[in-house]
Parts: sequence; C-alpha cells; structure tokens
Amino acid sequence: MVQADQFPVETHPFEPFLPIKARVLFLGSFPPPRKRWCMDFYYPNFINDFWRIVGLVFFDDKDRFVDTIRKQFLVDEIIPFCEGKGLAFYDTASAVRRLKGNASDKFLEVVTPSDVPALLRKIGECKAVVVTGEKAAETLGAVFGAVAPGVGGHSSFTFEDRNMELYRMPSSSRAYPLSLQKKADVYRRLFEDLGMVSSP
Repeated sequence: MVQADQFPVETHPFEPFLPIKARVLFLGSFPPPRKRWCMDFYYPNFINDFWRIVGLVFFDDKDRFVDTIRKQFLVDEIIPFCEGKGLAFYDTASAVRRLKGNASDKFLEVVTPSDVPALLRKIGECKAVVVTGEKAAETLGAVFGAVAPGVGGHSSFTFEDRNMELYRMPSSSRAYPLSLQKKADVYRRLFEDLGMVSSP
C-alpha cells in the first residue's frame, strides 16, 4: 500500500492575487498540474470554464477571454480586467500532495491550509469570499463562524468588524453536471448581489 508521504509536497505556484480595491475573493482548492496550464494565472486549464463564465456574465460572450485558435486564455486581458473589477484569487491550500497525480479535490491532501484571514486583512474593501467545494465551504464556515451554504447560496459572517458573505458557487470544472449557461446564471447573481453587474 502506498503511503501519502511518498508523494511529493507541492507548494502553491502563484502568489495571492489581491488587487487593492478587491471586492470579492475567489478561493479554489489548488491549481492543476503544470502540464495542464495554458497560462500562468488562476484557472489555467483550458477546459476549465471559469473565464468563459466571467466572459458571459460581464460581456455576454463566453470567448471574451479565450484565444480559440491557440487554445489559450488571454492572460494579458484577464489580469487588468480583474484589477479593474476587484476580483482577488488564491486557494484554500498553499501546499498539497496529489495522491493521484491529477487536480481532483478528492485526491488532494492538504499539507498547509491557506491563512485566509491574513489575505482578507490585505484587501480591506472585500465584501465576499467565494468557494465551490463542499469541504471548502464547511472549512471556511467553521473559521468564520458562518453556516456552510449550499450550491448557489451564501451566508453572512463578521470578520474583524466587517460584514461579509460566504458564497458557494457551482464548480467551473466540466466534471460538474451543469451547463455553462446555467453556471453563468448562478455567478451572475453573485455579482449582482455585490453590485458589480446590473440586473438584466
């Protein structure tokens, strides 16, 4: 039987992306293996639909941040967009072991959890934390004394005198059984709640 400690520990390949005016912090689990990247930024796997969801919500165009010919995301447009809109990113783990060599949460062993309160102290205008996984929702709910929300839901908490919301969104992975448009509809409600897009 293979022991977990026989797998190498991976430290997070990206620095936290924390624009000074960030209003929402997205926390994934951990980036996929580098061989699956098409850019050096968050959600780098071309078959993950996060940036297509963002394109639909803000521009009604799933390919707004996609180079469909080269099969890459347009990182030089994504970064300034996120800075301007106030989208911050990191993950719930800063070091992991991949027990199966893939990006599945089911086979990630968290070695070092991220210090989410330290991240929030750096972005004083942030009003919401967004996760997708059930485990992340429960873990952060426990950290902040919030109820772990169901998919598409949110719950309130107070962090150092700041009134905040913990949102749980559907995963942008194609393994999650919901159409791209329906995922975008759920994310749109999040951004409408935060006043970042207007209602149609």
